[in-house]
Amino acid sequence: MLDSPRAPRVRAAAKLQQRTARSETGLFLLEGPAALDEALRFAPASLVEVFATDAARERHAELLDRVDARQLTAVSDRALKAMTDTVRPQGIVAVAKQSPVSLEAAIERAAAGEHPLVAILHEVRDPGNLGTILRAADAAGASAVVVTANSVDPFSPKVVRSTTGSLFHLDVSVGASTEDAVAAAQAAGLTVLAADVSGDDLVALRGEGMLSGPTAWLFGNEARGLDEATLALADRAARLPIYGRAESLNLATAASVCLYQSAFAQRGV
Repeated sequence: MLDSPRAPRVRAAAKLQQRTARSETGLFLLEGPAALDEALRFAPASLVEVFATDAARERHAELLDRVDARQLTAVSDRALKAMTDTVRPQGIVAVAKQSPVSLEAAIERAAAGEHPLVAILHEVRDPGNLGTILRAADAAGASAVVVTANSVDPFSPKVVRSTTGSLFHLDVSVGASTEDAVAAAQAAGLTVLAADVSGDDLVALRGEGMLSGPTAWLFGNEARGLDEATLALADRAARLPIYGRAESLNLATAASVCLYQSAFAQRGV
């Protein structure tokens, strides 16, 4: 059993909480039994190492029996806590390989799908927002999420937790410029719709049939939204109607509504 938080393997895993270490190694952390289960189901080859406390090994014996014994290491509670940034760790931490998809491949596969739907994220900085958008995109049947340059790292622990496993269900492209992402989507035949308060009413756009075809939604920064130059890249802009007295919607909430409206329209719901 690894007991010391200063053990080399524990320290190496703990460093993956930092973006620099993730970039240098191409690895990232998964925390908890649910995340490990999703990795085992959808990307087992990505797993490098799994750490588990005695309590977790007893509580999640069936799950951990699916892990290659050579990859499974027992650790003390204090050693595992050093690898996480959560207040109450769940007893399991895994190290996995990142598997981002190139922009071209992500857009190409999305365009070839039955219901082409993509989310392009422009300088999204909040981990919770990014994780929730990835989860919503997955639930709405989107094929890909493009996380453009100057956005939060989709492999950070907070984002990974927020996705609740959806990170393994989608093509995730990282680091392309927003200009290149929009151009690639348009070249593949997707209509790029920018979510912006200056746009046309979303319900009206759906009535025009704008949401029923292959679509890439462009979502902007939480505080600044989309600047004029970025907004001009899109084919159309759409705004969500506010029927109550709320000034606006949280980015992740607005993105969820837009993605689902496209999913409904594409399926004739």
